[in-house]
Amino acid sequence: MSEDDKNTEKKSEISINEKTIEILIARLIPTSQYFEVRFDNLEQKFDYKFEGLNYKFEGLNDKFKGLNDKFDQLSRSQENLKTDMNKRFEQVDKRFEQVDLKLDKILDRIDRRIDEGLRETRSQPFRLFTFAMTFSAFPWWACSGSCSTSFSLDIPLLKTTL
Repeated sequence: MSEDDKNTEKKSEISINEKTIEILIARLIPTSQYFEVRFDNLEQKFDYKFEGLNYKFEGLNDKFKGLNDKFDQLSRSQENLKTDMNKRFEQVDKRFEQVDLKLDKILDRIDRRIDEGLRETRSQPFRLFTFAMTFSAFPWWACSGSCSTSFSLDIPLLKTTL
């Protein structure tokens, strides 16, 4: 074997002791300081993003408050409309009651007039009969001037003066 071969063998033979293992671990696995810096950076990024989200959610909360106010206004408007409609229906009911009373009065007057007309119609033949009997029994044309030549008849259909 030549010397070069021996040197390569020595180089390829590395003694593995604790120090070598620590060096390998330190080079292969980053230090905890590296992880701390990385986690701090991630935490800052997350904080920044969460602050942006919080800002957006606060904006949404403001919009929802505005919507709540609008819904409150809408419900108040509906309540006002409901009370106005109830008042109007009460007014319409009162008006119908008044119209009903007036109509009853008008119908009573019409009934009364019809009854009066029927009574007059029933009594008219009797009046005509009485007139005819009086006219035939008392010959007024035969009066010599002492009789009154003018008298009035109280018959609705024959309102004449003789």
